[in-house]
Amino acid sequence: MSKWYMSQGKNSDVVISSKIRLARNLANAPFPCKMSNEIRKSVCKKIFAAVKNSPLAGEFDMLDMTSLDDLKKVSLVEQGVISPEFARQDKYGATMLSKDESTSVMLCEEDHIRLTVMQSGQDLSEAYKKADALDDILIKNLKIAFSDRLGFLTSNPMNLGTGLKASLVLHLPAIERKGMMPSLSAMVGKLGFSVKLLFGSNGAFYELSNRISLGITEKSALDNLDSICNQIVKQERAFRQELVEYDDFTDELYRAMGTLKMARKLSTSEFYNLISLVRLGVCMGLFDVDYEKIGNMIHSLGTATVMSGSQEHMTVAECDKLRAQYVRENL
Repeated sequence: MSKWYMSQGKNSDVVISSKIRLARNLANAPFPCKMSNEIRKSVCKKIFAAVKNSPLAGEFDMLDMTSLDDLKKVSLVEQGVISPEFARQDKYGATMLSKDESTSVMLCEEDHIRLTVMQSGQDLSEAYKKADALDDILIKNLKIAFSDRLGFLTSNPMNLGTGLKASLVLHLPAIERKGMMPSLSAMVGKLGFSVKLLFGSNGAFYELSNRISLGITEKSALDNLDSICNQIVKQERAFRQELVEYDDFTDELYRAMGTLKMARKLSTSEFYNLISLVRLGVCMGLFDVDYEKIGNMIHSLGTATVMSGSQEHMTVAECDKLRAQYVRENL
């Protein structure tokens, strides 16, 4: 089955992915922070049973987080399946993961249900459509905590109301190179959004997301985020056209491709910095490489993911060699 990150979408030259997250809680159970492990197990089984007894039966596997080693948990964090906080949690929890890895549901993290849907490119509406379909099944089969005055009740007051967090992963090398990220961050902050660096500040990859869920509808939240994103895409493309006119900058892109094609060792930070430049070169038509191939490498070559995919225990140095080998073979 094709994975979500191995496809293109709207505005894929700038927008890598769209993400919808919904926070939900059962009405007849305390928040996870107040639950014993036995109650946690009972709640997880109850939620999974609600999906198994629906048209989506068979589309999800359930991962018992206590049965996974630390390396696998960190790999799931790298791939956006679970949160870093969930990976560090020592109490019982579980994760439902769809076959194509586009949909994951953390059970008994901060809330009983943290439902996340990923979609390639700028397609918040399609991601929300999928999330809403699963949400409807949960609401139909479970008693979800809801207030007529406050909306969906969540453990964190910031998520009250819709319980929705929508975000877009953006590739902004030109805006970053122009030194415009501080002003962009300040601008979106005034409008109720946030923008943060991904991958440990390596490469020009950013996540743009909403901060407000109370007092607005899901549609308004998505429309506002899409509108902001469209402006950023327009600005990024304009700056890219300016950069391509500089021979030194074009040379930097070709050197990045040359390094990735020839390197025998690639650290995580070096990989993300170089793949960011190569992805820009692809967008500018300099390299004949598919977005799908770039997306697969970005998703799959974090240190924990590389290590957990190996049959043998390896050192970080050995991981760097394996990462370089994988990149060479794909480019």
